[in-house]
Amino acid sequence: DAVGRQRGAGIGGGNDEREQTLNQLLTEMDGFAENSGVILLAATNRPDVLDAALMRPGRFDRRIHVDLPDRRGREAILAVHARSRPLEPEVSLSDWASRTPGFSGADLSNLLNEAAILTARRERQSINDEAISDALERITMGLTAAPLQDNAKKRLIAYHEIGHALLATLLPKSDDLDKVTLLPRSGGVGGFARTMPDEEVLDSGLISKAYLEARMVMAMGGRAAELVVFGPSEITQGASSDLEMVSRIAREMVTRYGFSALGPLSLEGEGSEVFLGRDWLRSEPHHSQKTGNRIDAEVQQLARRALSQAVSLLECRRELMDELVNLLIERETIEGPEFRAVVERAGELGEANIEAAQVGL
Repeated sequence: DAVGRQRGAGIGGGNDEREQTLNQLLTEMDGFAENSGVILLAATNRPDVLDAALMRPGRFDRRIHVDLPDRRGREAILAVHARSRPLEPEVSLSDWASRTPGFSGADLSNLLNEAAILTARRERQSINDEAISDALERITMGLTAAPLQDNAKKRLIAYHEIGHALLATLLPKSDDLDKVTLLPRSGGVGGFARTMPDEEVLDSGLISKAYLEARMVMAMGGRAAELVVFGPSEITQGASSDLEMVSRIAREMVTRYGFSALGPLSLEGEGSEVFLGRDWLRSEPHHSQKTGNRIDAEVQQLARRALSQAVSLLECRRELMDELVNLLIERETIEGPEFRAVVERAGELGEANIEAAQVGL
């Protein structure tokens, strides 16, 4: 994509040096000149921006698509990068491969690099599970900031994150909770509840309507917890990123997947200009203004329903929320298995499965 980008994609086009290089490359690849003994190899992470002439049949004899590695592949990649790094005997690469779904080979290399740096800073001789865990959080969530001191703010953030974590545990179609923490991160993140994506969904590429609805309800957990505990007048802007994700999922459900009352229609696409004119030359929608209004109404209905379901699931579990918040404030971090054990000990998992089935989740 550094050499073979689409020609004339910007405003006004042009015949710059890059396009001349691509034209010469295409001339050499057309097969009319004597080029026996020459093998051309190319790689890209952006096949969508390549010139059509470069991608037509006959240019390259074979195309190899490299997908993200599965669990066994991630374990083998971690083993390769672990050869030059001392690991403690209790470190299980198989466990870390299962905890990193969706990671590429470069991500896994970066994970062990960060773990090695943290190990050196702590003046240890070998990498342990704690260093890898801290490296994973640093990669996915950012640098650790100073712990919160304000008790009121700390309790508010605790309820917000417990709302996410509790719904992730209660909903049978949701991703599994990995950990919930109050330790802030750079960029203004006061805490987070991290889930592990379902590897079967990632590998198959098939996403069900129930899974998307569960993701929206789980994303609304923070706002729902604030509503249940503090009331409508005391909700905060902490759910802004959650609302963005819910809006995106809801719009895709309506316009691309046919998961709404509008029926099995694809009303919007992903296509857009990829170069200079992308932000100025937006294509007109392929539907009427009336249909656009119905799309907006369906998106709003899906978002409101997700919030209503999140509130209903948390409202009747206020005592359990208080217990989990006190535990989180005391520990600052609760791992997923321990969190699920507390919820199961309270006898909520079976009842939540029945409630989730009743609301279609």
